[in-house]
Amino acid sequence: MRLPLRLSRPGRPPCASTFRLPLLLLLLLLPLLSLLPPLLLPPPSHCLQPQGRPSLLLSFRPPHALHPLAPARPPGPAHVIPAEDLPAFVACSPLLQRVGLSQADVQRDVRAWGALGHELAQQLGFLGKGGKAQLGEAQLRRIFQYYLPVFSWCWRQLQLHRAQAAGGGAADAQAAPLVIGISAPQGCGKTTVVESLEHLFTVTRCTAATVSIDDFYLTAQGQAALREAHPGNRLLELRGNAGSHDLPLGVATLSALKHATAPGTKVALPRYDKSAFSGRGDRSPPSQWPAVQGPVDVVLFEGWMLGFQPVHHDAAAAVDPQLEEVNVRLAEYSAWHDLVDAWVIIQVADVDWVFEWRLQAEVAMRATGKPGMTDDQVRDFVTRYIPAYKAYLPALYADGPRGSDPASTLHLDIDQGRNPVAK
Repeated sequence: MRLPLRLSRPGRPPCASTFRLPLLLLLLLLPLLSLLPPLLLPPPSHCLQPQGRPSLLLSFRPPHALHPLAPARPPGPAHVIPAEDLPAFVACSPLLQRVGLSQADVQRDVRAWGALGHELAQQLGFLGKGGKAQLGEAQLRRIFQYYLPVFSWCWRQLQLHRAQAAGGGAADAQAAPLVIGISAPQGCGKTTVVESLEHLFTVTRCTAATVSIDDFYLTAQGQAALREAHPGNRLLELRGNAGSHDLPLGVATLSALKHATAPGTKVALPRYDKSAFSGRGDRSPPSQWPAVQGPVDVVLFEGWMLGFQPVHHDAAAAVDPQLEEVNVRLAEYSAWHDLVDAWVIIQVADVDWVFEWRLQAEVAMRATGKPGMTDDQVRDFVTRYIPAYKAYLPALYADGPRGSDPASTLHLDIDQGRNPVAK
């Protein structure tokens, strides 16, 4: 699978003539490379192992476009991972075979991997002011053994989607965007994964739009009506479970994005204010919704319960009697699932990690002086979702979303530290 070999902002194609002088300067700099700090990565024969100290990157300030795939932006400091070591480091990823890559594939496109890795490190804030920050082993693994392999799979899905559209007679027209559904439990790092994918698509000249199931929650009035219709059902008392979303709004938004193929087309993306009404939440007014401009290439649709399918009512009641109504409502969510072209399923071995992850987030929030939930409030919040996890995750992990194509579904497992692991 070939990664994109050019990086640029949309509408700003790189000029080939700008590469000539920097390349000459590179030739002059080559004798000085031996004076740089030690190489970052270990010998190709083994994977990077924790050493209790940050790894060092080769770091120097090159002339603009010295990197073969330098994005069209003002020159700045660069961190370079030696090309000869990068393929072996990426090959240590437990995701490599799942995403259909080999070490030879990475070797062939090593310049693209290096450039995209630098882009991602910058976007994630791993490079400090002046680009002098050191990337630790965990950060390097997160970029090159997690986010970039997942992006390479998504990129290939986009190319296959475009090829299929061209084969269907759409060669002269903009293909409908690829909708990638990303299902992952709360707190597992889903937002960072999605933001990284959106950024990588952007720097590879694709227009990406991100929407979350959270954007389609019922209004405060609608949520109150749902709560009053099911008194005593704590699973429907607050937003979150099936039944608390505006399904027609989600269908309308996703459908509009799938038809945003003409230049200049604008699609407003709903947003939800979780802080409204003392934390009960309400939909933001349409005047505050951001808009994406077509043609749209990729839609990243994420949510904690995407892909869930209802089970037999006896099975739902066995998990929690209050889940029965949620289970009935869940059948309606096929209207969303039918609009998804490819799936990324982030899997966990223990749903109790959700509580620990949420607690970590609240503790960190309180440490900064911001209001956060107490431990008991976190437990109460998370336990409203646990019945759905217990009822619906087994089938999702075993079979994928109903009607999904296994060739267009990526299952990946993470550990308690949110790192990918071999299944």
